[in-house]
Amino acid sequence: MTRTILITGASDGIGLECASQLAAAGEHLVLIGRSPTKLEAAVQRLHHESPDAQVESFVCDFAELAQVRALAAELLARYERIDVLVNNAGTVHDKRQLTVDGHEATFAVNHLAGFLLTELLLERIVASGSARIVNTASVGHYRGTMNFDDLGFERGYQIMRAYSRSKLANVLYTRNLAARLAGTGVTVNSLHPGAVATNIWAGAPAIARPLLNLAKRFVMISPAEGGAALAYLATSDEVAGQTGGYYEKNRLKQPSDLALDEAVGRRLVAASRALVGTD
Repeated sequence: MTRTILITGASDGIGLECASQLAAAGEHLVLIGRSPTKLEAAVQRLHHESPDAQVESFVCDFAELAQVRALAAELLARYERIDVLVNNAGTVHDKRQLTVDGHEATFAVNHLAGFLLTELLLERIVASGSARIVNTASVGHYRGTMNFDDLGFERGYQIMRAYSRSKLANVLYTRNLAARLAGTGVTVNSLHPGAVATNIWAGAPAIARPLLNLAKRFVMISPAEGGAALAYLATSDEVAGQTGGYYEKNRLKQPSDLALDEAVGRRLVAASRALVGTD
């Protein structure tokens, strides 16, 4: 049976490469991104590569929660089944920025938006049977902290501190949601897709960009390799029924001690609900 697979951050990078591989496998792809031009190009590429591919796209800027809510409403109206949700949209910022909702932008895009979308779609995902939720985290979560008195780094903001916190949130939410959905047939897993040469680091400080460019050429893996890691968790029979895991190179790996703290996970979910207005 062809699966309906939703991928956020799908207009380029590992999201697009994952979509390319899954389209070639005959899956029904729903691409979500913030740029209409890039999304149109992504759809055209998939149709060129796989002429029979079933591909649709939706524009949504994850820096604005109202757009996430509107997207969820559109998706629920359009699709009777959601077999896989890949939360892959991400960003980084050199200097602290706030979204229109007043949230620190890295935490908002990398965690809060995906959290809200997942919660709004959850009933439909559960009703779809043996569905999967995949969250793109990072090895950076090992350095992450979770100060609930200053989630948005009003004090001590640094690009990697903010990024690591958002990725820790991804792993914590994955584990919490997997426990909540136990017995439903829905699995929830997170992954570090690898150090991938994508445009996410365009927001890095100018002083760091020459080093990043060298790393992209000689150290980082290709977007296609990173996309394959996403596709593996989204569809591979090898991980069917496996839930609550954190993966690197398609293998289970123990996340950080803080990511394993169930009380921190519960507190994060409560704080996230309050921030997005679902509590």
